Amino acid sequence: MTEPVSLDIMGVMRLLPHRYPFLLVDRVLEIHKGRSIRALKNITVNEPFFPGHFPYRPVMPGVIILEALAQTCGVLAFVTADVVPDESTRFYFVGIDEARFRKPVEPGDQLILTAKLERQMRGIWKFSTIAYVGDDEVTSASMMVAPETNKTSPKIAK
Repeated sequence: MTEPVSLDIMGVMRLLPHRYPFLLVDRVLEIHKGRSIRALKNITVNEPFFPGHFPYRPVMPGVIILEALAQTCGVLAFVTADVVPDESTRFYFVGIDEARFRKPVEPGDQLILTAKLERQMRGIWKFSTIAYVGDDEVTSASMMVAPETNKTSPKIAK
């Protein structure tokens, strides 16, 4: 069994093509290659969506939380596949099921993003994801990502 890996923001930026204002993973706390990931997003009042959602009580939009979870899945997929992406290598978000929103996420919160790799079949990678603030589950969903082409889709040894 390998030791978990962590990544600072520079490591995250090597694996995700997203940049401000749409890079939604600040740090990876631990990755167990081929299995799971825990990442962190610090929620500040300066986020570009808060002035409009909502001016009287800023709440992080659920779709942005889902995007942060999808980016977390992307990091796990790239690490598992031993791929450092370039201009022609991407994992795209291709499906979501069973999304649930349990509590609002507000400025000052630390969003803990978790994903577990459930399976990889025919180029589609399926993950179960949960986002937490403290010990409280705020969002969960089943997500699927796929590489840009099946040529870049490695097999996972189970």
